[in-house]
Amino acid sequence: MNSKLNKIAIAYDFDGTLAPGNMQEHTFLPSLGIPASVFWANANKLARENDMDEILAYMQLLLQEAKQRDLPIRKSDFEQYGSGITFFDGVETYFDRINTYAETKGVVLYHHVISSGLREFISGTRIARYFTNIFASGYQYDTNGAAVWPAMAINFTNKTQFLFRINKGINNSFDNSLINKYLPESIRPVPFPQMMYIGDGETDVPAMKMIKLRGGTAIAVYNQHIRAKKDKPSPRQICEELIFQNRADYIAPADYTEGSTLDQLIKLNIDKIAAEIELSGYRSDKVKLRLRLRLRLRLSPPA
Repeated sequence: MNSKLNKIAIAYDFDGTLAPGNMQEHTFLPSLGIPASVFWANANKLARENDMDEILAYMQLLLQEAKQRDLPIRKSDFEQYGSGITFFDGVETYFDRINTYAETKGVVLYHHVISSGLREFISGTRIARYFTNIFASGYQYDTNGAAVWPAMAINFTNKTQFLFRINKGINNSFDNSLINKYLPESIRPVPFPQMMYIGDGETDVPAMKMIKLRGGTAIAVYNQHIRAKKDKPSPRQICEELIFQNRADYIAPADYTEGSTLDQLIKLNIDKIAAEIELSGYRSDKVKLRLRLRLRLRLSPPA
């Protein structure tokens, strides 16, 4: 098997996909003493009043609230808050298990995060070491190590560019020369049909739709413990709508334990991709055989 082809990339949203709720609500907002509903309402108000991107608004407000309370906002502090994030069932053992499974199929898995949350929080989690890239919103820091300015804001629309970065093997957020450069599909490090995207809802729609159009697989996950309210559908109902609208291929509860529906879906897609990779080798051999036959016919002396 061609080592250049035996790669599978799985890109994950974070909030609502790997961990319940928003990452800021696990430890950071409680340390500020601000109810989550109040913080997000103020962030949305700031965005609305200033015709501002919602991600930039929450990032600015987060810094303001922390400074008002003299709360340290260095990168190491953010990472410490990240260490307190809790995950859906099975997440912390999932990566080793699924990597081992992929190896039995002759492929190597690469895991990536694409999130509107903070990369500093994610970097501090117990699962950070499994990710090749953490593409997430983040801050610039001054000489004292304090956060001073948003360095990257990832919203639901621009998530799609990071799928192309994975596809082209770009392991940073700043290189815009290669991402806009034409690169034949045949030489891209991870072809889109060998990619999966796992997200939890409407903010993942552009990424899911794009990866489906390119031949990859989109899986929508939901928190099965949250029920519908009078004015709000349940996470499951939101995911069912994504299937109805042809924006996702499959849905499953956000349960990563061995043998769960999601675990089986991911493994079956690994099987499918591994089989396609193996079949592509036979197709390649067939093309080479045809070329050799044509060359032989050209070189053969006339009878």
